Amino acid sequence: QVQLVESGGGLVQAGGSLRLSCAASGVFFRLTTMGWYRQGPGKQRELVATITPGGSTNYGDSVKGRFSISRDDAKNTVYLQMNSLTPEDTAVYYCNCRIVTYDYWGQGTQVTVSS
Repeated sequence: QVQLVESGGGLVQAGGSLRLSCAASGVFFRLTTMGWYRQGPGKQRELVATITPGGSTNYGDSVKGRFSISRDDAKNTVYLQMNSLTPEDTAVYYCNCRIVTYDYWGQGTQVTVSS
């Protein structure tokens, strides 16, 4: 059974930083592309970043240069380092992995950026 558990969200002032973590179980983690998505108030869920088993990364346009995704295969954990946060980054952040054609999601962690 696949489980994705996010942590690290919270309230931060604009310009600050946060690091999110996602611990995965029930997957061949080192063979799985992992990702972060977010859904802001009244908005559709959008891509934040993905990382392949080989370490190749892809970022949404709105976070390029500010956010960094990384993975620790020994810990079955993917991270999202978020810097220079703005109120527009306020959202629920979800960890994701896709196995074959099925998407698995964590429960989400709230990130709130105050101005």
